[in-house]
Amino acid sequence: MKRSLLFSLLFLVTVTCLQARPEKKLNFYSPDHPFIQYTGRIDFSDPKLPRFWQPGVYISFSFKGDNCEVILNDEVLWGNSHNYIELVVDGKEYRLQTKSKSDTISLSPYVSGKGAHSAIICKNTEANIGYLELAGIRCRELGKPPAKPQRKIEFIGNSITCGMGNDDSEIPCGKRNWYDQHNAWLSYGALTARSVKAQYHLSSVSGIGLMHSCCNMDVIMPTVFDKVSMRNNDIQWNFKRYQPDVVTVCLGQNDGVQDSAVFCTNYISFMRQLRQYYPTATFILLSSPMADEKLRNFLRQSINAVRSKLALAGDNKIFTHVFEKQFIGGCDAHPSKAEHRQIATELTTVMKNIMNW
Repeated sequence: MKRSLLFSLLFLVTVTCLQARPEKKLNFYSPDHPFIQYTGRIDFSDPKLPRFWQPGVYISFSFKGDNCEVILNDEVLWGNSHNYIELVVDGKEYRLQTKSKSDTISLSPYVSGKGAHSAIICKNTEANIGYLELAGIRCRELGKPPAKPQRKIEFIGNSITCGMGNDDSEIPCGKRNWYDQHNAWLSYGALTARSVKAQYHLSSVSGIGLMHSCCNMDVIMPTVFDKVSMRNNDIQWNFKRYQPDVVTVCLGQNDGVQDSAVFCTNYISFMRQLRQYYPTATFILLSSPMADEKLRNFLRQSINAVRSKLALAGDNKIFTHVFEKQFIGGCDAHPSKAEHRQIATELTTVMKNIMNW
């Protein structure tokens, strides 16, 4: 009797171990496989090694089995800057950081069962931390992904739009590197887009301005907006690849209070540039969520003046919204994760009302 019971226990342990062991046979899928979906400004000059800089660029795919491996290359800019990514498996979010110039990220710890699974890889850090490249995916089988959402949004802005300083869940503010708290996946733009079931681009750079950037930056938004990387200012972006339904513009924090006439002239010039790229889009001009009362009032007057001027010229698809609250609860007086959710909730309501979504 005891011998029979011992044999049964050993059998159960063996079966359990075999079931828990990840599949060994994984097939390699090249980055140009049609079942891999890309969203964001990406350099496809080498389709088998797509390269991307901007925060919020995300790659979606489905796979079958209890294991999958994603091969990512990191530029390791400055010799030590490692990008953060958001890994989303079956709807659950995990924040990871690359460790070398080429990382193989196993999804096995994040999956349960050998059925079908969904996965998203999102670049959490911005262009000034360097590029990432997808070098391939290994799994038992890639599944056909669901169709992308039909709605498309683009969020133009600075560090706030990047999601800088919003995530101190692992590393406290002021510790280690300046980008350790970046989380584009949980930025107001990404949250807003997901709430209205839309694709999104984050066309943003920390410190950038409309006519004056901070921190000795040598670029302003109008000069880099047409580039794949808005920090390197070299590879041209093809606007035919992404035509958004809605474009939000959130600039002015780094400009500060300027001569009103000069600021509005520059803003109108940029809006006309944007209208050439996006002839049918609806624009929402935003005040800065970080603005104090003085800057908020300046931006209120400025964006309303810009809207009125362009409406007189015949462009009636431009709206404005002013954030009446100052959101500075995160690192370096940037919005925190909770505040990004508040901003997104407010913006979602505005966008739904304008677009009848």
